[in-house]
Amino acid sequence: MIQPLILASSSPYRRELLERLKLPFTCISPDVNETPFAGELPQETALRLAQLKAQKIAESHPDALIIGCDQVATLDNLQLGKPLNHSNATRQLRLMRGREVIFHSALCLYNASSKIMQADVVPYSVKFRQLSDAQIERYLLLEQPYQCAGSAKSEGLGIALIEKMQGDDPNALIGLPLIRLIDMLQAEGAAVI
Repeated sequence: MIQPLILASSSPYRRELLERLKLPFTCISPDVNETPFAGELPQETALRLAQLKAQKIAESHPDALIIGCDQVATLDNLQLGKPLNHSNATRQLRLMRGREVIFHSALCLYNASSKIMQADVVPYSVKFRQLSDAQIERYLLLEQPYQCAGSAKSEGLGIALIEKMQGDDPNALIGLPLIRLIDMLQAEGAAVI
């Protein structure tokens, strides 16, 4: 019997990334509190939430392989969450202009039947351009990235905000590190190619 594969996410961007692997899967949105714990490091928050999301879905799908993901953006160790609105996004982008932001993309593959969990955090560094207030406003009006950590969608017009990117997997910036996921799937015997 082949285990069903579930992406524990409501993100259309993560779904699009996973579709690249040509594996059958379903998406189920986990209902978890994403508030960071006091004193928790950004990568710890991301990893804890990725694992929590996978475990939450496992409660109702005990035979599945479940992919949990979370991303926390940081600027000088300050966590930048999803802005949720225009005002917060404006504030974030003004703070980030001309500076480097680290995106901590956590990934978890949980085999609900064997209880084996693989988890990792894949960092990705982004240096933002020195943006004017007018450029920030224009970008936000066009893209409205209010559900994206750090207020920018690199897979869309947000690429125009970026001066330089560095990391092992560009997919990590979008929120699903595919290179690491392939390793995890293969360890579970799920051949990608």
